[in-house]
Amino acid sequence: MLSLQKVVVIVIGSILIAMGIDFFLMPIKVLDGGLIGIALIGNYLFGVKVGLLLILCSLPVFVYTWFKDKSIFFHSLFGMIFLSYFIDLFDPYNPLGSLIHDYPFIASIVGGLCIGIGFGVLLRFDTSTGGIDLLAKLLAGRLRINVGILILIMDAVVVSIGGFLFSVDTFFLSVATISSGGLATSLCTTKYFSY
Repeated sequence: MLSLQKVVVIVIGSILIAMGIDFFLMPIKVLDGGLIGIALIGNYLFGVKVGLLLILCSLPVFVYTWFKDKSIFFHSLFGMIFLSYFIDLFDPYNPLGSLIHDYPFIASIVGGLCIGIGFGVLLRFDTSTGGIDLLAKLLAGRLRINVGILILIMDAVVVSIGGFLFSVDTFFLSVATISSGGLATSLCTTKYFSY
């Protein structure tokens, strides 16, 4: 059962991630990595809701988690539901308007920081949103790699694939996003995984 603290952490982390995606990345068609990046690619190409695609892409990770760690499975399931909901809820809003289009590099960095801090908060309290961060959390201890660095590597793969589908600008802005996000997640989780 989820404690009140975990529910609050899941809501805060999910809101931070959704704000980073909807307010900073989507207006300028920038990618994040991992399953969110795959969902963003689907949205940019086909107009499908990011939250819905995120749920569909997360199913294999949840099956794997069910067999590896059932307690993380349930916490992450709630995280994924909240994140998908907030991403689709915030989607039509663009509170920063033309500022994002005028300063795309800064928007990419700030969006990455929001996403990275959101993931870091979730991981710090032993929960996630069921995406690549969950898979990285399960593998980090076994591989003895900081979870933020592992997420950064996985994100780079998705952004590289996305770079072939979109403009060079989108690729480099996406690299800025995952770099700032990976750094923020690493800083939030460094002490947590140093054993």
